[in-house]
Amino acid sequence: MGRLGTAVRHAGAVGILAILLVLALGLAASWNAAASLRSNQQARANAVMDRDTSLAEAAVRTEVHRYLDTLRTVAAAVGSHETLTFDDFATTTAPLRDAGLPGATSLVFVVAAEDSQLEQVQAYWRDRGVTGLDLTAKGSGREHLFVIFSRPLDGAPATLPGTDLSQSAEPTAALNESRRAGAPAVSDTYILLRDRSLPVAQQQRSFAIAAPVFGNPTPAGTKTFKGWVVFGLRGQDFVGGVLDAATQGKVDADLWAANGVGQDTRVAFLHRIPGTDLRREVAIPVGNRRWRLVLAADSGRLAGLSGPADTAPLAIGAGGTMLTLLVVAMLWALAGGRARAEARVVSATAGLREAERTARRQVALLNGILDRISDGVGVVDEHGTFLVHNPAAKAILGMDADATGMDSWQSHYGIFRPDGRTEFPTADLPLVRALAGESTDGVEMVIRNAGRPEGTLLSVSGRPLDVDGRRGAIAVFHDITEVREREGDLTAFAGIVAHDLKNPLTVIAAHAEMAHDALLSSSSALLGDGAWDALVAGFRDAGAGGTLVAGSRDAGARDAIVAGLRDAGASVERVSAGVVRMRRLIDDLLAYTTARDAALKPRPLDLGGLVAEVVAERVNHLAVRPDIYVGPLPWVDADPAMLRQVLDNLIGNALKYVQPGRIPKVDVSASPAGPGWVRVEVADRGIGVPDADKPYVFESFHRAHTGQSYGGTGLGLAICRRVIDRHGGSITVVDNPGGGSRFSFTLPGAPVALEAPAELAQAYL
Repeated sequence: MGRLGTAVRHAGAVGILAILLVLALGLAASWNAAASLRSNQQARANAVMDRDTSLAEAAVRTEVHRYLDTLRTVAAAVGSHETLTFDDFATTTAPLRDAGLPGATSLVFVVAAEDSQLEQVQAYWRDRGVTGLDLTAKGSGREHLFVIFSRPLDGAPATLPGTDLSQSAEPTAALNESRRAGAPAVSDTYILLRDRSLPVAQQQRSFAIAAPVFGNPTPAGTKTFKGWVVFGLRGQDFVGGVLDAATQGKVDADLWAANGVGQDTRVAFLHRIPGTDLRREVAIPVGNRRWRLVLAADSGRLAGLSGPADTAPLAIGAGGTMLTLLVVAMLWALAGGRARAEARVVSATAGLREAERTARRQVALLNGILDRISDGVGVVDEHGTFLVHNPAAKAILGMDADATGMDSWQSHYGIFRPDGRTEFPTADLPLVRALAGESTDGVEMVIRNAGRPEGTLLSVSGRPLDVDGRRGAIAVFHDITEVREREGDLTAFAGIVAHDLKNPLTVIAAHAEMAHDALLSSSSALLGDGAWDALVAGFRDAGAGGTLVAGSRDAGARDAIVAGLRDAGASVERVSAGVVRMRRLIDDLLAYTTARDAALKPRPLDLGGLVAEVVAERVNHLAVRPDIYVGPLPWVDADPAMLRQVLDNLIGNALKYVQPGRIPKVDVSASPAGPGWVRVEVADRGIGVPDADKPYVFESFHRAHTGQSYGGTGLGLAICRRVIDRHGGSITVVDNPGGGSRFSFTLPGAPVALEAPAELAQAYL
């Protein structure tokens, strides 16, 4: 009996140890799985954060470089004028109005003058179109910086001519640095003079960006300093306009700028996420300054989870713990009776089956996500064998079968450097580098194989993986072929406009105008006997012009020379007309590109006010006023600059394409076009659009009235269709009953009709 009791006690002890062992192993396995899932979620969130950081940095860099390039181009164009006038400045800077420069307040032309030069400088610029210029020194220095010309870019009134920027130290330092270095310079952050009258809550930290203006080189090769062109840039508006689209509301952002003594100041921020646990920081050089962009995000949002980042791991750990406790309870129950044990086994089995179904559903969900994302995803083990290749990856690579090892990747997929000819070294591939523990971002390569014979340009990012002690790597890649082609087209076109077209056209127009005036003056002067006799005497003294001397009293000879001079003047006028047509084509091409590629920034917009502005710009200078009727117009949700292009093209065409001698008649009206949409119609009594041209009238460079005397580039209606397409609407043309055409387009309606904004106070830079 003693032995039996000992055996029973021994068996009981062994059972308890077995139960404790099961408990320990179950808890360890459950929370190890939870930790592994949490690690995977964090890795995925870090990868998305790195990608969003790259996108945000690229967006800020690209936009800043566009500002600096625009400033250099304007400075070169302004400097090419030997005698700069108000009209020259207005014509040169006109395209900036619709250039879509977020945060830009205005562009001004600034000159320097010392106290002793004020009256002389004031008289000089009054003679060149700034009639009301009043130079009053405001700063404490000996040299003052006066605004001469201004181009508003934010819809506010233009900066007053004669404003002295030297009263503020920050723009003064930037202008001096720009003049010294001969290149664009950026000021310390400060409150713009024009914003200092606003309530403190509405004031923004801002910058002044200045570029020096030099005249054409002298024969000796030197250039004369003429002044500066200066942008005012509001930091909060700039960050909101650039980063809203880049981050899609998933990342908080702070923009910091170091001042001249190295002290950082926060310029602007976007804070929309209640709690963040990921942070990235990048430095962005801007001219002579360096900005710092700080990004923060919630890893749970970035990882695509429906709740907080730790919900799934906690659920798995808790579920595993519950299952473990259930098994332990079942084993414990076995000691108390077989019946109870069997009942517990049945209950536990049901729980295990449900857990298995839950696990299968989670696996199916993860596979579904991988199958539907547009970016390619590839995962390999430590030997280079592919474990995962989602459908997007196979489609981008043009291959269904995976390679068997790292050494075969090059020959299997056809991987080349971005030049498309040099083979990409295997050791430099992002997945190989990730297997070695190195992370990579945005590595560009070309894939050319039987499935992709034309070649595809990819951007690839790689990250190392370490799951349960097993090394691996993951790569995320996407096709950037079209993006690079578009960027190349835009870069080439901007270079042509800036360096090969705009400046030569300006010079040609100036010389043509001078030649025309000189020919007209000469022909008028020769009509007088004294001028004619002086010309004849000059030829006689030179021993030439026998026929001219012999017929010095012959009115026919004099009239022939005058007629010849006038014919030459007509030829010069044709040259000037050709320059105007070329400028119009360049401006239309720029507007056409902007309509496709510029960021769309819709907001509630008073359509009636915008139409009134376009009509005023079109007709106020005309001697004979056209018959224009504008009906009640609603508020719409649209991009103001792009919608202005549409209205200006349609109303301008209605005024231009009319029968000679007839007064144009234009009707602008609106009506509902379904829930949340508005239809706008522009009808005219002009020459109409032929039926054969209606299907093609919105195509690029298509002109419906070729061979007639109506000028145009064939891009206006193409611009209209691009803008309306990007707003999600449609545009059509039909015949107008009674003659002419009726253009109609649809736009999203504004959710509420807002009141027109109050008139702004006089603005200063």
